[in-house]
Amino acid sequence: MTDHEPAEPAEPTGRIVLLTASHRVAPGLLSWPAWQTLHAADRVLCADPEHPQLPYLREAGVEVAHETPDAQTLVEACAGGRTVVVIPGGEGDQRLTDGLARLAGSGRVSMPDLELLPGSYDLPGARLLDLVQVMDRVRRECPWTSRQTHEGLVKYAIEEAYELVEAIEVGDREELREELGDVLLQVVFHARIAEEHEEEPFSIDDVAGNLVAKLIHRHPHVFGDAEAETAEDVSAHWQRTKAVEKQRESVTDGIPLGQPGLALAAKLAGRARTAKVPVELPRGEGVGYELLELAARAEAAGADPEAALRAAARVYRDAIRAAEGVGQ
Repeated sequence: MTDHEPAEPAEPTGRIVLLTASHRVAPGLLSWPAWQTLHAADRVLCADPEHPQLPYLREAGVEVAHETPDAQTLVEACAGGRTVVVIPGGEGDQRLTDGLARLAGSGRVSMPDLELLPGSYDLPGARLLDLVQVMDRVRRECPWTSRQTHEGLVKYAIEEAYELVEAIEVGDREELREELGDVLLQVVFHARIAEEHEEEPFSIDDVAGNLVAKLIHRHPHVFGDAEAETAEDVSAHWQRTKAVEKQRESVTDGIPLGQPGLALAAKLAGRARTAKVPVELPRGEGVGYELLELAARAEAAGADPEAALRAAARVYRDAIRAAEGVGQ
């Protein structure tokens, strides 16, 4: 070629598109850019003939070839500016992506454009679906888990609740996240066991559905036309709604008497105060009545007497350890 001859235009190198989709989103629910790319592609490849997206692609008129190309073959298929879409399996295709990376790094191959196109994204809470699936498998296949009952798990629910309380009061964020997971495990575990009941089975979806309905019903100031300007207004409406729902005769109905004493006393005092029940604290001799008065005073001041006592007890524990020379 002389200096006066025009240079030949470079041949277009094409495009490789790796189309991913979340397995937590129903197949066929792909983004508009994903559908545009699929319809415009010169070839669409998928190694898995049972891929959940395939029936929906066929219905939309997208032709899919069941091939497992290596990196070199895929690059060659893009010659002339063609676009090839690859639909990986659920675990991806590490062999293909590693091969493309090696070719790109070699400098010896004119690489097509590489694009990762998410066809769908996880919604908030999507990992809860994974949790339900994992719990189901563990329940079926683990020798220990498969034998557990509601009654046998009660102690773990109590322990995990107290460990969550401790993480909150200590202020350990890592511990808080872990303990929230342990409490959630108890909920999912019990719901999975409940599915096996012969006469009255229910599932985690039933549990969640009831909770959603309850939250909406008890928050008319959020989901309806009611008004609530203060936290006290919300609490009062909540208690009135619960009384109607559960047909309670007294504001004390539903308060578990087996909970720790200070918490029980504060709960009773709070219910009476919120409902404006005209009752005085009982007077009597002994430390029990003194603690009852302290718990009621704490509740009226917006303090949790159980939490306050635990905080003081921690200080006391540290003083004891210091006196023993522990940790010095």
